[in-house]
Amino acid sequence: MLPLPTRCPFTGGEIIITQFYCPDTGLKVEGEFSLTMPFAPLNPEQVQFVETFVRCEGKFNRMESELGLSYPTLRSRLHEIIRTLGYEPGKEEPAQLTEADRRRVLEELQAGQLQFEEAMQILKGAGE
Repeated sequence: MLPLPTRCPFTGGEIIITQFYCPDTGLKVEGEFSLTMPFAPLNPEQVQFVETFVRCEGKFNRMESELGLSYPTLRSRLHEIIRTLGYEPGKEEPAQLTEADRRRVLEELQAGQLQFEEAMQILKGAGE
């Protein structure tokens, strides 16, 4: 069986699945189903890299010997995959303050334990 394509081979557009079939029962389900798989944007080589990464528990030294690639090449390929998934390598997700954290900062500001600039930096820095 062929792998499920994630993009139209002619236009690169979205593929909409219109039918599922169970050969055991002959059951057919028809409708419009979109692919919403997190790794759908990856090409087959990138998927293989991710599988190897998981199998090697993210240890590049094991991947180096298994794939015969250098550390810089492995890191470059991982960054390419990260970008393909819509993220920027090395950038962490911004910390999100909880409502309790915000309240605590405001209480410390009111009590004079924080300067206005410090409180604003904490409150703004968490959302950037």
